Amino acid sequence: MRSAVACVALLALATLAPAAQTPSVRGEVVDLACHLEKGPGGRGEAHAACAMACARKGNQMAILADDAVYVVAGDYTANGNAKLLDFVAKRVEAKGQVTEKDGTRVINVTSMGLLKN
Repeated sequence: MRSAVACVALLALATLAPAAQTPSVRGEVVDLACHLEKGPGGRGEAHAACAMACARKGNQMAILADDAVYVVAGDYTANGNAKLLDFVAKRVEAKGQVTEKDGTRVINVTSMGLLKN
């Protein structure tokens, strides 16, 4: 009987536990090399055409967030950044697994959407 009560208690606690959320990153999709080389000049509407050309070449892209730069990885970078092209030089919210190695943050994007200003 005691084990049955313990099982019921564990089930009740499990249903109260919050569901794990996928981390999200908000910021502008930029060409990583241009951002590092040109600083503020490597972002924004004035740099959109250059960023798009770099993305189409398959260059490494990143999300410039308020807290850090996140290198984009995963399916969104396959086939010359094919899934990422609609988001280049725009503000987005990207969801996916975030990792960090040697000070470089990477997001393996599973979904992405445009932010309204």
